[in-house]
Amino acid sequence: MESKHLIGLENISKNDIDEFIETGFLFREVLDRPIKRVPSLTGKNIVNLFFENSTRTKISFELAEKRLSADIINFSSSSSSVKKGESLKDTIQNIHAMKIDCVVMRHPIPGSSIQLTNYVDSVIVNAGDGTHEHPTQALLDMMSLKEHFGKIKDLKIGIIGDILHSRVALSNIFGLVKLGAKVKVCGPPHLIQKDIKDLNVEVEYDVDNLIDWADAINVLRIQRERMGVGIIPSVREYRRFFGITSQRLANHKKNIVVMHPGPINRGVEIDSSVADSDQAIILDQVLNGVAVRMSVLYLLLGNNDLK
Repeated sequence: MESKHLIGLENISKNDIDEFIETGFLFREVLDRPIKRVPSLTGKNIVNLFFENSTRTKISFELAEKRLSADIINFSSSSSSVKKGESLKDTIQNIHAMKIDCVVMRHPIPGSSIQLTNYVDSVIVNAGDGTHEHPTQALLDMMSLKEHFGKIKDLKIGIIGDILHSRVALSNIFGLVKLGAKVKVCGPPHLIQKDIKDLNVEVEYDVDNLIDWADAINVLRIQRERMGVGIIPSVREYRRFFGITSQRLANHKKNIVVMHPGPINRGVEIDSSVADSDQAIILDQVLNGVAVRMSVLYLLLGNNDLK
């Protein structure tokens, strides 16, 4: 690997992205075996450092680590010395003194993962830092697209929703563009960055036009916990203009692929009938999430042959 850490996809090479995805497919085969464990990271110590609530990402990382036979320490800020005023630097350096090989961290402040590299020599994997990036989510999304279409280059991918606050959107944009996909973002104008076109994406404000254009759509939730009160007039109005409903898809008469990184706000950005339909590959994304996180940890930490 050209990279020691996985902080984000903005500054990582196309070759490393391809390697993460292709190795993810090898681990997907491991997950289909009766015994879903390999000894690749035996003796490696990994701490899951989550300063922000998480269900899917934390479970996915922990399962990936167990499948690789690593030793795991789970850290929760709510029951740690952080509550007593301990700084991030002191917390990390104390953990590092215990001979940790890798830190998987989720933190509400953008840039916290790169800051972490200044404090410790361990491998750092960013599990989401504020509104900045969520690289493993983008990797699993791209793996799921390649699994379905057989390629990523020249695919037309629409990302719909709260682009402004979404670390998933940003990491997907960086990764998809590097792999040669065409990307359009869609949402309310005030939820899309003014300079988003500088990232080599197009902007579309009409979700029906986007559906006509796209091969696949990645539907994001409205992050009300990040945006405060009043940034969208009402859930009903948002659903009317940007919600992915069964009726909206039926009007287009095309078999578009539907994705969602979770958690899903059913009846807001997407209907249950769509999320649970054959067009949706949401559960494939979940399984591929374990495989691609196994890939990331193996490639950054592993020194054994994949068996």
